[in-house]
Amino acid sequence: PTELLAQQHFRSIERYLDGSRVRCALLVGGLPAVRRRELVAQIEQGKLDLVVGTHALIQEDVHFAKLGLVIVDEQHRFGVRQRASIRSKADAPHYLVMTATPIPRTLAMTVFGDLDVTTIDAPPPGRAPTQTRIAAPHQHDAAWQFVRDRLDRGEQAFVVYPIIDESDKLELRAATTEFERLSKQVFAKHQVALLHGRLRPQDRDKVMTDFAAGKIAVLIATTVVEVGIDVPNATCMAIEHAERYGLSQLHQLRGRIGRGGKPGFCLLLTSSEAGADNERLGVLVTSTDGFHIAEEDLRLRGPGELIGTRQHGLPELRAASLLGDHD
Repeated sequence: PTELLAQQHFRSIERYLDGSRVRCALLVGGLPAVRRRELVAQIEQGKLDLVVGTHALIQEDVHFAKLGLVIVDEQHRFGVRQRASIRSKADAPHYLVMTATPIPRTLAMTVFGDLDVTTIDAPPPGRAPTQTRIAAPHQHDAAWQFVRDRLDRGEQAFVVYPIIDESDKLELRAATTEFERLSKQVFAKHQVALLHGRLRPQDRDKVMTDFAAGKIAVLIATTVVEVGIDVPNATCMAIEHAERYGLSQLHQLRGRIGRGGKPGFCLLLTSSEAGADNERLGVLVTSTDGFHIAEEDLRLRGPGELIGTRQHGLPELRAASLLGDHD
């Protein structure tokens, strides 16, 4: 779903296959036009064995010579039509979809036998637990102090915002303006950087490389960090306007921290005092089980259409509940 994740996967695969005869390539939207044309031709001619890419792989002009296996990572980030177009690139290829958080629609589909499901219900070895807390506006100062305390221990932190720039229509804090405030006031003693989807790919790469190397203590970002970012020393995350995100998205964001041996701390900063009693956010405080979170999301939002393209809303079942009548 993102160039950052595609590049990270591609580098890992190149490492695994170093010295082998497998021909690999990376196809993403930011490529120069000449290089893209070359790769598209090689894919069509069957000169590449394995292609890693973003949504760029499902463009109409990309044709595979003999596509046998499609793997979709972070499948919750793809729309219904996009997932269908990936499968249409060949005549019934093998198809594997992966996600740490099954969205309600997927959960509903599995009830009807659309997919065979493999469940990995334990965290990776050595993964420390992550604690999640809700911070209402009167607790924000204490939350920032808590983050500073973690930074003083040599750990790193994410601060996530829902939008890049301030908007007249939305009364939301934005990543760019908050970056100025946080770097000068809240985290004045620490190295702070900004990451969002409108940065040039090379600038984005440099920020991520520096963050992974420990040169940056605090990464102010949008949800571009939701998937694929692996920085073991990052232990703390503060999410502003937390009530505006879906549960699955918050669970994914939270998965960026506590990836080393140290415990993680996720602070859900709400815009109003009522946010502390938010039923949805309370699910994240009490559970780290992605399947339980997805079921609660299903209960609170409904599964959307089972046939069709609407991804959320009340189900069309008149006399049964996908959760309560599962058995």
